[in-house]
Amino acid sequence: MTNVAVIYYSSTGSTYRLARAAADAAAEQGAEVRLRRVPETAATGRPGSDEHAADALEIPEASVDDLKWADAVLLGTPVHFGLAAPQLMQFINTTSSLSIHGGLLHKAVSAFASGSAEHGGQVTAILALHNAVCHWGSVIVATGSADPVLYEKNNGNPYGASTVAGNRIGFIHDENVGAIAYQTRRTIHVAAALKAAAPVRAAA
Repeated sequence: MTNVAVIYYSSTGSTYRLARAAADAAAEQGAEVRLRRVPETAATGRPGSDEHAADALEIPEASVDDLKWADAVLLGTPVHFGLAAPQLMQFINTTSSLSIHGGLLHKAVSAFASGSAEHGGQVTAILALHNAVCHWGSVIVATGSADPVLYEKNNGNPYGASTVAGNRIGFIHDENVGAIAYQTRRTIHVAAALKAAAPVRAAA
């Protein structure tokens, strides 16, 4: 069985909905799943943010232990000036104690994003998260362009699933659910292969 951690930050709910779809897709593959949110660090003032924060309280907060447990990790973020949200980056900044000792090697990691505008930074936010994955020593899993779902309207980049929410609070397109499901399945398949091929560490 593959352990899958879906770790996300969401301000008004669009990234949450992508994360939930990823978690559901992982469960359908028979994976053990942890859906984990990165908490808010300060009031954003965005319409719908207070309501979404209240709705998400039932979801456990992400911890470094979730990364240690996982074979596959999917990271989700809204776009902040073309970059990943600072809240998610703050969580990533807590992972050095695990990564510098090799605790994130042999893990498959993929990223997804939501943003308000078309060409508004979803791709650059995903690629920015890839930088952190390189420092972890994990293996980046991109969606590529080989599956028909990626060519459906409102999908269409080879880096990771993304949505254009516009000014619609908590919105994602129906096609995005298919894209994140494909991305999740692909990440699980890569994780299973990495897990099977990982060297066995000798007991101390």
